[in-house]
Amino acid sequence: MIRKEQIDGIILDVDGTLWNSTGLVAKAWTRAVQENGCPERTVTPQMLQALFGRTMDVIAAHLLPDLSVEHRSRIMDVCCIYEQQALEEDECRICYPGVEETIRELSGVLPLFIVSNCQKGYIELFLEKTGLGSYIKDIECYGNTGKGKSDNIRLLMERNGLKSPVYVGDTQGDADAAKGAGIPMIFAKYGFGTVDHAEAEISTFPELKEMFG
Repeated sequence: MIRKEQIDGIILDVDGTLWNSTGLVAKAWTRAVQENGCPERTVTPQMLQALFGRTMDVIAAHLLPDLSVEHRSRIMDVCCIYEQQALEEDECRICYPGVEETIRELSGVLPLFIVSNCQKGYIELFLEKTGLGSYIKDIECYGNTGKGKSDNIRLLMERNGLKSPVYVGDTQGDADAAKGAGIPMIFAKYGFGTVDHAEAEISTFPELKEMFG
């Protein structure tokens, strides 16, 4: 059980928890893959929903299992470039209902953070597109450190003096990462995945206001 009075911060996942960018990203990645040696291959939103939350090297291995590690890496670099361009050009009105308002309100109650397995610059782009940058105290990701999510949660906790934060995510990988970092997890049931166990769950993002507001 999560006790409100014991929590000193909320750490958030991005994809499947705050927004769903898979439609935009799938188009960008398909273009990158087809232009770099795999003209018949298509990346779908459903593929990405099953893979998002994992580190980029693991995603590449699943999407491009027949290619060498070097070739995968080159393609993923282009995927990230095209993805960044697509997200910058689009209005990105793809947040789940109530995310922006809830983050603004909760930031006055508890410090908010983001940890994701995404590439460098992705969280910053999310914050820019949503206008939420001033409400998030710190961020960390795989692209910055080359480390997995549990390690990055611990890094962020140490950097910000957090003793008992909670992690909000939507996949088993998120649950495993929270457990590895020694903190409880709130499962976002509306997201991409399922979990074996979470200390709490929400059906909509604004339910966090009821838990901590």
